[in-house]
Amino acid sequence: MKLLNIAYLKAQKIKLIIFDVDGVLTDGGLYFSDEGIELKRFNSLDGLGIKLLKQSGVEPAVISARNTPNVAHRMGNLGIEHFYQGQSNKQIAYQELLDQLSLSPEQVAYVGDDVIDLPVMRNVGLPIAVANAHDLVKDNACIVTEKLGGHGAVREMCDFILKAQDNYDSAMSAYLA
Repeated sequence: MKLLNIAYLKAQKIKLIIFDVDGVLTDGGLYFSDEGIELKRFNSLDGLGIKLLKQSGVEPAVISARNTPNVAHRMGNLGIEHFYQGQSNKQIAYQELLDQLSLSPEQVAYVGDDVIDLPVMRNVGLPIAVANAHDLVKDNACIVTEKLGGHGAVREMCDFILKAQDNYDSAMSAYLA
């Protein structure tokens, strides 16, 4: 992970973290059954990281350009209340989130992987790219994860924010008792 002291300071202010889906919460592959049903692979480590972050007071949200029932199902499993699908212009959903939650851009992190994520990433306090992101996305990120999208990159960032906000030890204490 490209760790900068500035990233750690920015992470201390985060109240909302927004995730893209394909390539961030999943490995970016599009899998189809013989019947044409789309399947996606999610990482369970990422899911628990999101839940721990939410318990610590950082609200998770998802903005996806695609619209699939399996993603809605996964977001329900994770308890993600702020979930937008079919957003070709992610800025609209982003602005709605800022208004709804009364947050400033400095209080928001965004995790993306492709150029469609750049308009939002360039307007948040903590822009994050997964390791396998497009080079232009990496160039515009404050942090580039060590792990690939769909393979623990989200958990890596959840843990990073928990540590920056001094909530990591208390989040892990229940599992060390």
